[in-house]
Amino acid sequence: MPVAARPVAVAVLVAACLLLPISWYDGFRETAFDFVLAADARLRPAARSQDPKDPRIIVVDIDRRSLEALGPWPWPRATIATLIETIAAAKPAAMAIDVLFAEPDSQSPAALARRLGALTARSELTSLAGTLVDGDELLAQAGNGSPLVLGFLLDPERSGSLRQAPVVMRGTPSLELWSAAGAVAPLPMLTEKAGGLGALSLPANRDGIVRYVPLLVGVGGRVLPGLALETVRISRGASAYVVQSEPPILATADLRLPFAPHGLLRLVPVAPETRAARTISAIDLLTRKADAGKFAGAVVLVGGSAPELGGLRATATGPLTPSVQIHADAVQQILSGRSPRLAGGSPMVQQLLVIAFGALALVASASLPPVLGALAVVATVLLAWASAIGGSLLADRLVDPLTPSVAAAAAFVVAVVTSFAVTRRREVLVRRRFEQHLAPAVVRRIVEQPELVKLSGESREVTALFTDVEEFTAMTHRADPEQLVAVLDVYFEEIAGIIVKHGGMVDKIVGDAVHALFNAPLDLDDHPRRAVACAVAISSWAQSYRAQPEPSAIGFGRTRIGIETGRVIVGDVGLSSKLDYTAYGDAVNAAARFEAANKQLGSAICIGPGTAARCDAGTLRPLGAISVHGRDEQLAVFEPWPADASPDWRERYLAAFELMDRDPARAADLFETLASERTRDPVAHQMAERIRARPLSSEAPA
Repeated sequence: MPVAARPVAVAVLVAACLLLPISWYDGFRETAFDFVLAADARLRPAARSQDPKDPRIIVVDIDRRSLEALGPWPWPRATIATLIETIAAAKPAAMAIDVLFAEPDSQSPAALARRLGALTARSELTSLAGTLVDGDELLAQAGNGSPLVLGFLLDPERSGSLRQAPVVMRGTPSLELWSAAGAVAPLPMLTEKAGGLGALSLPANRDGIVRYVPLLVGVGGRVLPGLALETVRISRGASAYVVQSEPPILATADLRLPFAPHGLLRLVPVAPETRAARTISAIDLLTRKADAGKFAGAVVLVGGSAPELGGLRATATGPLTPSVQIHADAVQQILSGRSPRLAGGSPMVQQLLVIAFGALALVASASLPPVLGALAVVATVLLAWASAIGGSLLADRLVDPLTPSVAAAAAFVVAVVTSFAVTRRREVLVRRRFEQHLAPAVVRRIVEQPELVKLSGESREVTALFTDVEEFTAMTHRADPEQLVAVLDVYFEEIAGIIVKHGGMVDKIVGDAVHALFNAPLDLDDHPRRAVACAVAISSWAQSYRAQPEPSAIGFGRTRIGIETGRVIVGDVGLSSKLDYTAYGDAVNAAARFEAANKQLGSAICIGPGTAARCDAGTLRPLGAISVHGRDEQLAVFEPWPADASPDWRERYLAAFELMDRDPARAADLFETLASERTRDPVAHQMAERIRARPLSSEAPA
């Protein structure tokens, strides 16, 4: 499960990403381009942004200060005509007006006379209008003979087309222009006098942000230029446009601009200080506070930043950018020859990048620690962003690094979280399985290094320790149930604690018996000695516990212990809903037999030959050889020397043991003498009894 969980989770995430609506991809992509182009603008030297030979760009701003000085918007056409005449007098290369003059003037004397004549049905008033100042005529005359560009708006509810500059097609360009059935155009008398006509309309993305200006648009089936492109054409004195299919190029005069089928120019962010430096307030120009001479040979755009003009748009550089500044940005960009466009490749490339970055995140999460994996993903994401910015700087090609970066980050987080969840689940299972059977440090080591434990099964050498309580069945008959359970609770809790303290694992508790393993599930140095020391501690505690009031009241029996060392099979066994980590083998069976043999041997601890061979012989007293069920040969067994046995008594015990085969009768007498000296130690007496019983039975079976 831990191996499969991460790729499955990441695969689900990547599949979800690939199934997202296209509009979501577009949103991510455009946001990525915003960041890439912003970095491009900061890193690109100013000298590369615009050719010194290109005309300067100036914005005449009808700002709030101008409205406060000259009155609310809309201004009389005579005022606008004066503004245009002032600019035209300086001989600019071109002048574009970001204001739509679609309706006749309503504020000039002539306009008022015409309206009054119509309302009163007095023809003399209507005739008088011809002798009065006409704002529309003043505006038309102001633009007459000057390189003036007026604007129109796309209108899907109108039909028809407008006057256009010739557009020559070379090859078969595939155009998917922003189009409408018709347009809202300036008054015919103004259009006739203007040098050019361009689209004022600005397309916004789904998030409402204007990131593109139209180079070309479609109106009634005809191709017309945007305001910025038409302004550039007029400034260069060109008479037509050329659209080339291979390679896709839009040309006018000496300018050649890479061209996308949608006919839109992706804007590069312009710093606010750059816009401020090129902007002059309309009131300063009209009151002669600004030097009109700077307009000579410049490209001038007239528009407004005052909210009353309705020209504020959300852009990547701010939520309230005047549309005239957007068109000015586009003019500057066209003159510099910049046309950021998508790098070659189908949409499938973007999806492949998402898959590749997701796979990278998966590999990083699986093969590296979380911190290093995160650093690897971050480094890859930074490299992707650096490559995208480099592509913009060097070739004006746009690559979306954001979507793959988000995919990589999300995939890494999902993989890490999934891995963490799986690991936590595994830790819970491991703790649940071992925390009551092993020392906390051992459990912690298993949790941190689960590969150390082969739960599926392995062959390993262990020391098995079995305990049992003498006369337990009889005790259950005479003891009160609650009293018995209370005594056993303390008994098992203490024995388990002693086992864990000595490095052992409590395998199981069955009835009154405790089964323990040493050297499982992890390696334990010197496990036979540890098991023997554990048995001595259990036996000592059990003796003192029997003397306490509660156990004594129910006649709690003596604890017998069997120990043996050997190779066994250990692992999880049981149902899928309840697995038990346990051991199977001769050593386990022998330990159980040795525990039972204590009854005939008179001992409390019976140690098998496998364990005894790995312990210091001087610490063990021999108990003789016994027969064990399932084994043909007799097995020599031992017991730790009683702590209170004197050295002299131990020497005489060993001497008697040596005489067992040469002089059984003498050995039996010596054991009886030893037994009389230590009446609480029944081993010597049992040895004498076994020697005398030899003619009837070889040794005590177990």
